Amino acid sequence: MQFYEVIKNRKSIKEFKNTSLNKDSIARMINALMMSPSWKNNTSYKLILVDDENEKDILSQSIINDTDEAAKAIKEAPLTAVVVADPSQSGNIQGKEYYLVDGSIAMEHFVLAATNEGYGTCWIASLDEDKVRQTLNIPNNYRVVAMTPVGETAQNPKSKPKKDVREHVYLNIWGEAYTENESNKMM
Repeated sequence: MQFYEVIKNRKSIKEFKNTSLNKDSIARMINALMMSPSWKNNTSYKLILVDDENEKDILSQSIINDTDEAAKAIKEAPLTAVVVADPSQSGNIQGKEYYLVDGSIAMEHFVLAATNEGYGTCWIASLDEDKVRQTLNIPNNYRVVAMTPVGETAQNPKSKPKKDVREHVYLNIWGEAYTENESNKMM
């Protein structure tokens, strides 16, 4: 896939087929994660891959959500990827904890690589961190950033409508809408 196709095709998938993942695909997804930037190149994040049915079941119970879709996805998918990060290996400027940025960039690289490999994912960050930490024996100095089920999709949800760029992108100052059709003095 081309880069923009990958971005366009990435969707939150919550239904998976019971098929195993290709080991070469997993290696490429891990490699993409490992290429993600981090605070002063400290690589504060770690990746835990979970394929054990019992552990996935416990992880599914850690999800804090109004529906059981995400929990079902964790149980159903052949693999769950969990990104954790050590705040002491990252920065903190004006109360902004950059371990979250480091871990999120790593997870996004992983998720986009999974999409490129033909797999579905669903970013999950609303969870009981202590339960995840205990289940996976994560050291206390690490924080859970997010997890995602990974697998061959059993659904093809429609793409969400494109957002109006004028409501989300400004030029030079807050509220001065950038428009795609206007010739702005950019470069």
